[in-house]
Amino acid sequence: MNASYADSLRLSVAPMMDWTDRHCRVFHRILAPNARLYTEMVHAQAVLFGDRERLLGFDGAERPLALQLGGSDPVHLAAASRIAEAAGYDEVNLNVGCPSDRVQAGRFGACLMKEPALVAECISAMQSAVTIPVTLKCRLGVDEHEDYAYFRRFIDAVADAGCRQFFVHARKAWLSGLSPKENREIPPLRYDWVYRLKQERPDLGIVLNGGLRENGQCLEALERVDGVMIGRAAYQEPYRLHQMQCAVYGTEPETREDLLLRMQPYIERQLEAGVALKHISRCLLGLFHAQPGGRLFRQVLSQEAALPGADWHVILKALEATRIRSEPC
Repeated sequence: MNASYADSLRLSVAPMMDWTDRHCRVFHRILAPNARLYTEMVHAQAVLFGDRERLLGFDGAERPLALQLGGSDPVHLAAASRIAEAAGYDEVNLNVGCPSDRVQAGRFGACLMKEPALVAECISAMQSAVTIPVTLKCRLGVDEHEDYAYFRRFIDAVADAGCRQFFVHARKAWLSGLSPKENREIPPLRYDWVYRLKQERPDLGIVLNGGLRENGQCLEALERVDGVMIGRAAYQEPYRLHQMQCAVYGTEPETREDLLLRMQPYIERQLEAGVALKHISRCLLGLFHAQPGGRLFRQVLSQEAALPGADWHVILKALEATRIRSEPC
C-alpha cells in the first residue's frame, strides 16, 4: 500500500461516475501518493451478478482504494462488501448522496437520506460481513429535510449502527426540479454544518466535500475536520490535485511533464492488453490547463488518441505542444 489508510483520510478524491475509472485512479495516485482514492459508484447487484473484473478490477498502485457501493438491500450490500474485501479493497463506502433520476428510481443514493433506519440496517449488515472499514457518503439533507437537526439525527442513527467515518457533501439535494449537475451547484454550501457536526461528534471521522478547489480552502478546512474530499477539480485540472497533495502532506511538487511521463509504463501495459489509448488518455486532458501550450496539448490528445493504433507517441506529441512558446514581438 502506498500510503497508510489513516493518513490518506486527510485528502481523498471523490467517486465520480464515468470519471474515476481505473485509468484515472492510476494517474491520480501519481499526482497524490498519499491520498485515498474511490471507485465510481457500483450497484451491489452489479457486483453480485455482473462482470467483476470489469467492475472491480484495479491496479495495485491505486491503493489505498475504496469501492463505493449503491443499493438499499442489506443482504445484497453485505454480499457485495465481502466480494470487495476478497478483491483487495481497503474500504467499502455506501453512497446516500447521489441525486440522479436513475438512483431515485432504484431506491438508492440521496433518496435514502429519508430512510435513516434503512441506511443504519445496511451499514450494520455490511460491517458484519467484512473486517475492512465501512463508511458513508451523504448530503446535508434532501428535499424538505433541510434543517441541521434532521441532518444530525440522520448521522446519529447511522453512527449508532457502527459507522465511524462520514464523507459529507456540504449541500442538500433536491430530488425533483434540479438535475444532478444543478444539485452540485445550486444548493448553497454549508460548511458550518459539517464543522458543527465534528465539534459535536468528535468521536466520528468527518471529511468535508463540495466546492473545494484551492489549497487555502483545504488547509483551512483541515483545522476543523479530519479530511477534505476533492471532486471535479481533481479531474478537470489534475495538477490542482498534485498541488493539494503537496500542501496537505508537505511533499515536494513535481512538474506536469515529469508526472505525465510516469504514466508511460502503465499506459504501455494497457496498450499491450488491448485497451485503446482514448480510454486511458481522457483523464490527462486537463493536466496543462491554463498553461502555455495547454490548448494544443488537449487538442492533440483528444484527436489523435482516438485514431487506430494510437500509442505512447501520441502522448509525447501532445507534450511537445506544451513546449511551444510564442516569439517575443
